[in-house]
Amino acid sequence: MDSLPEILPFQRRLDELDAQMAEPSFYSNARKAAEISREQQKLAQLIADHKAYEKTGVELAEAQALLKDPAGDAELKELAAAELPDLQAARIRLHEAVLGAMLPPDAADSRNTVMEIRAGTGGEEAALFAAELTRMYQRYAEERGWKIEPMGSSLSERGGYREVSFLITGQDVYRQLKFESGVHRVQRVPLTEANGRIHTSTVTVAVLAEAEEVDIHIDPQDLEISVQRASGPGGQGVNTTDSAVRIIHKPTGMMVYCADGRSQQKNKASAMSVLRSRLLQLKEDAERAKYADERRSQIGTGGRSERIRTYNFPQSRMTDHRIGLTLYSLSQIMQGAIDPVIEALQRADFEEKFAALTGQPYTPRRAGSSDDE
Repeated sequence: MDSLPEILPFQRRLDELDAQMAEPSFYSNARKAAEISREQQKLAQLIADHKAYEKTGVELAEAQALLKDPAGDAELKELAAAELPDLQAARIRLHEAVLGAMLPPDAADSRNTVMEIRAGTGGEEAALFAAELTRMYQRYAEERGWKIEPMGSSLSERGGYREVSFLITGQDVYRQLKFESGVHRVQRVPLTEANGRIHTSTVTVAVLAEAEEVDIHIDPQDLEISVQRASGPGGQGVNTTDSAVRIIHKPTGMMVYCADGRSQQKNKASAMSVLRSRLLQLKEDAERAKYADERRSQIGTGGRSERIRTYNFPQSRMTDHRIGLTLYSLSQIMQGAIDPVIEALQRADFEEKFAALTGQPYTPRRAGSSDDE
């Protein structure tokens, strides 16, 4: 049976968290209490699964020994043979559950997420596809019960998005969406193309873990904040008040513009949230750059310079270039059915982390293999 990393450090950490949660002042900081509670629940499940894994191993060994005993009772051997497949399947399932829980998680996995989608090369066609990608992600979010809060947008002449940003809140949002960052390429015949030629356009997607004030300190002196009238296609309430907010972070030159809210205060809060998230991403990218000589994950960094995916409409094909995944169900994917893609990316990330933790490539285990002996 494949060995697992030592469980003792995880048990010690669980004991520490249990002690913290027993303190009278534990709930004085609601945010910290929630984070500790989530970690405690995950560790408690890990310990429970590890105990079940060890128990199943004992039962499996006993059943195999009974089957190999030439003097064993025939009826008991029959029962053991019947139980063996279920024990082997449970052993494999628990092994992967425990190992997955032991692998170091991304500290931002449980955070809400700011998504920024921008039209790249391709003009109006790129803007139209940016709008389609926006609908794809928002449908995916709605299916999972997440909430979507618009933060800013700029419409193109034909109703596409030159750029759009929105906040998604819910459970493990960043964990599910973090691999979507990068350049998305679309190949299709635009509606404006009279000769039926296939055009290639690009859209950039940025997935930013929502940053809190404690993550990033911003000196007010570093900000240039201005208010202006919201611009848009028209309608009631548009261009009647100076509610739009533009913030420039002078040290980096970053500019954030938010105008979707009807109040200046709401737009300022949204703009500051986006700015903090961008600065946090910049800080994390700088940290990753220090280790650029290390072996990179096949998932990549998610940087915008990477062409991560191609959507080919004539062939109804979507290809994720990072893991070599090709699916011929583009219409369903554009309706928000992106779970197969996300799960494949998470699997590749799991295998990479497994190799880093154990020093050996991950090999999927099968029931009845010699590892169960």
